[in-house]
Amino acid sequence: MPTILDGSTQLSPTRVRLAILALAVGAFGIGTTEFVAMGLLPNIATDLLPELAARSQEQANAQAAWLITAYALGVVVGAPTIAALVARYRRKTVLLWLGVAFTVGTLASALLPSFGLVLLARFVAALPHGAYFGMAALVAASLMGPGKRGKGVALVMTGLTIANVVGVPFATWVGQEFGWRSAYLIVTGIFALATVTIWFAVPVQAGNPQQTMRRELRVFRRGQVWFVLGFGSIGFGGLFAVYSYLAPLVTEVAGESATLVPWALATMGVGMTIGNLVGGHLADRGVKRALIVFFALMIVVLTALALTATWTPTMFLFVFAVGFASQGLGPAIQTRLMDVAGDSQSLAAALNHSALNIGNALGAFLGGVVIAGGLGYLAPVWTGVALTVIGLGIVITSFTVERRQLRRELLLANDAEERRIADRNPPTAPIPV
Repeated sequence: MPTILDGSTQLSPTRVRLAILALAVGAFGIGTTEFVAMGLLPNIATDLLPELAARSQEQANAQAAWLITAYALGVVVGAPTIAALVARYRRKTVLLWLGVAFTVGTLASALLPSFGLVLLARFVAALPHGAYFGMAALVAASLMGPGKRGKGVALVMTGLTIANVVGVPFATWVGQEFGWRSAYLIVTGIFALATVTIWFAVPVQAGNPQQTMRRELRVFRRGQVWFVLGFGSIGFGGLFAVYSYLAPLVTEVAGESATLVPWALATMGVGMTIGNLVGGHLADRGVKRALIVFFALMIVVLTALALTATWTPTMFLFVFAVGFASQGLGPAIQTRLMDVAGDSQSLAAALNHSALNIGNALGAFLGGVVIAGGLGYLAPVWTGVALTVIGLGIVITSFTVERRQLRRELLLANDAEERRIADRNPPTAPIPV
């Protein structure tokens, strides 16, 4: 059955699949560039912070993790500002310019000579991240049609999760063998390819010429939007507290060779890919239930990882489970945010990635704090448990507040209806005898 785009243009199922595949290639590049540093922290620290690494590798690793935090903060800053500014323009045009920005920013990350400059480049390279995913989610949701928004979002996000199966482990191996800069050169090529595929495969979709930045920013007046941003950022910090320090978890806690780090990254990536697809299906069946189920599961598997990470088989098992549970949350959080955002859809879709990357920055930062404090490489996992518990608490609070608000609005509507009926049928005066 052909898909109707913007009420006029008909697209075949094959064209829809090609368009979503092109968007997923961009997501693949983003997933690789965002997460590859996590497997190369010791290499980056030794190269860019040689004096500190000579004194303390732990301290150097913790400081190198600032690159992860800088990228996450770039997403947080770029997502709302860029998304609000470009909502009126054609979506394909916006996606193409974002692809060019990714290519240039990642190339700079690979070539700049000092830690400070690379830190700045990672921040700049992250600015298009949230706007890209937000715009891609809107395009995919439009292509898939009503009732399949969660699936459309999940298909785009599959590029990110597959990056954790293939892109990140491969780039990590290349970085270990040929230097960490070569990993970012590979990512630069992926972004260039993504830009070309978007040019050829994604159909033109009009923006909203009437949409202004001021109108988009009205989304911040909605209390439920803040709840979603809260549980997305704090709750997702649990993943990044673990993911940011997965390399030392393998080598220092489990006592394995660094050659197993790409395999651990791939294991988490497989979990993410499966969890993302399952999460998209469950989000279409019920967003609220999906959020509670995956947050609860995340708490369980993080706790299990913290208790069993010293044994390699269980460490791999629960690394997979953490990937599954965390990415199961992704489509549900994205769909929930679009549900509560009203007509500020472009900004809302991008804000999801601001929230998730606040979690990225928070998890990486707090993990670095506990490591630098001498608590060891298991401490970030327990930090992740605490963050996820807080995230689940925010989810439950959000639903409770919404339920009470809906009940209050229903009572007010009933009262208003009763008054209208009373006004139309005033009491009849008694007839004198």
